[in-house]
Amino acid sequence: MASKAPPVGSRLRHIGWAAALGCALAGFLGLTFHVNAIKSEVRLVERKIIALQREKLMLETEFQTRASQHQLSKWNRLEFGYGAPRADQYLESERQLASLGSPRGLNAPEPIRVARAEPVEEESMFGEWVSPLTGSSLADETRDAADKAGPETGREPGRGGVSLAQRLAAGTGPAAGAEFRQ
Repeated sequence: MASKAPPVGSRLRHIGWAAALGCALAGFLGLTFHVNAIKSEVRLVERKIIALQREKLMLETEFQTRASQHQLSKWNRLEFGYGAPRADQYLESERQLASLGSPRGLNAPEPIRVARAEPVEEESMFGEWVSPLTGSSLADETRDAADKAGPETGREPGRGGVSLAQRLAAGTGPAAGAEFRQ
């Protein structure tokens, strides 16, 4: 048995529907691209509007500043008698500035002096360290601590060969407080 061939009208109908669907899809894509192009133009215009608004605000601020400067200079000139400095008003040195001063009055307080420390000469790599409380040098204090520690430390007294722990221990406790109270 032979199969039946579809009617000719149904094939044309299928081709018509496919063509209509293709046209609708092409129109949809074209319309989508057109809408996106217009959206990007709108964004560019919005950016330009924002930039122009910022520029306008900046120009308004500058205009107000210049107007207030003009007003301030007018007030300074009329009310206070101020003016811009002239070339002859600038001083060349500190001596010219000092010549403009007046002598100190009878009951005026003494001028404030600034303290300055003299540089300490260094004897070793770290310099000679002196305790501000006792006035003795660090080498003397370590030697005294070694003498106090005695022979039980395994070091010779008076040589200053004291470990860090012994030096720290010598600086704490009631004996150290007695040194500072003297």
